[in-house]
Amino acid sequence: MSKKMDVSNKKILVLGYALTGKSVATFLNEKGAQVTINDQSDLLNDASAQQLQAQGVELVGGGHPLELLDEDFDFIVKNPGIPYSIPFLKEATLRGIPIYTDIEVAYWFSKAPFIGVTGSNGKTTTTSLIYEMLRNRSHYQTFLGGNIGVPILDLIDGASKIDDIVLELSSFQLVGTDSYRPGIAVITNIYSAHLDYHGSHGEYVAAKTQNIDKLSKTDFLIFNYYQEELRKLVKNSVATPIPFTKDSPDDFVKEHGAYVDQQSIYFRGEAVAQLDHYKLPGIHNVENALAAVCVAKLKEISNDDIQAVLDHFEGIPHRIQHVDTIEGRQFYDDSKSTNESATITALRSFQQPIIYIGGGLDRGVTFDALLPFTENVRAAYLYGESRDKMAAAFNKADLDTVQEFETLEEATEAAYKEAKEGEVVLFSPGNASWDQFKNYELRGERFIEIVGSLKAQNIYQSQKEE
Repeated sequence: MSKKMDVSNKKILVLGYALTGKSVATFLNEKGAQVTINDQSDLLNDASAQQLQAQGVELVGGGHPLELLDEDFDFIVKNPGIPYSIPFLKEATLRGIPIYTDIEVAYWFSKAPFIGVTGSNGKTTTTSLIYEMLRNRSHYQTFLGGNIGVPILDLIDGASKIDDIVLELSSFQLVGTDSYRPGIAVITNIYSAHLDYHGSHGEYVAAKTQNIDKLSKTDFLIFNYYQEELRKLVKNSVATPIPFTKDSPDDFVKEHGAYVDQQSIYFRGEAVAQLDHYKLPGIHNVENALAAVCVAKLKEISNDDIQAVLDHFEGIPHRIQHVDTIEGRQFYDDSKSTNESATITALRSFQQPIIYIGGGLDRGVTFDALLPFTENVRAAYLYGESRDKMAAAFNKADLDTVQEFETLEEATEAAYKEAKEGEVVLFSPGNASWDQFKNYELRGERFIEIVGSLKAQNIYQSQKEE
């Protein structure tokens, strides 16, 4: 499937030394490349970087000096999060130096085919569902990686041609690919996101869908039929189209794809599974299940095995995850929501009154896109850099309360006091975490800690009153 490239003795620059950078540098060094790692930090104080240096890898830390490009690198493999707008990468582009991410490198070497899952929302849940449905097959191994699990280059040497590698793929990863082509491509949905990185909606969509024209007649393209933009984008693909929809299916969907009818999931007209015990809230999670079922049926997974996964799957940490219930008030952690579209998905997941908590890094977004989805929101508690802009948006809605706070702790405590029995306290920040937290995981863990503390205080107060 892959087009193996001989990297021995090629001069390769690994830009950014985080988990992915370490994986790339280690892999390419073992393949005989002349590897240089460049990072903003002082690599000489990093123990793992020193180990690579002892194995012949060059280290350049403390910034991205343009003169480093004079070393005539054959190509650059960059950390997906580093934007192309930095001067170093602009200069590399002017010099015609190819810039890849680890996904492209993995495609050159992998014996196993890829199942690539991308989309603005739902890709982590969908990827995890697919992995769970495939992982217990006899005689075949299934690997999980990419934007979830472990870096892809840590997996491929252990995967044979009869195995599958299930990848969650961000737009940041995909924009750095060239020849990459999955055997099964899944696109959960497309909304505007990461415009500060890509520059425009068009560039973002191009990154998400750029591998479509590389798919062959033997490949499969699973896509959200509900979205007109996606239907247009996949129309000219030569791959076999596999649509899925949560809405009333037309004859095309019934013949070729997956749909839901009164809590039953169908694939190509066959009743595959029931949703009676599916634990994840919201219609978007039904879409995620439909996409996963498409892959499972293409891989000949039995209906009983599909049903078992849907019945027991608990969801993804920090993605509309139920944290606890305090005196009838349900707390949900959606810290993985780093953009407006993810928060819209969360707001649409509940019919109960919502006490909303949001905020984070200010990226210049107005948040007016949230307003059509605030019907069930009773109050909003906002924190961090973006609180003023979020408050300006929520003040246009007819809410009981809109308040601003410096920290997540303050906002959560105020939301707890406001909430009533039967209401949902939803932490769905709609922003990146980097103003106060290193990543969304740590942000979510902090929210869970705060809720735990509030519950402990509530128990103590109740015991004291008794």
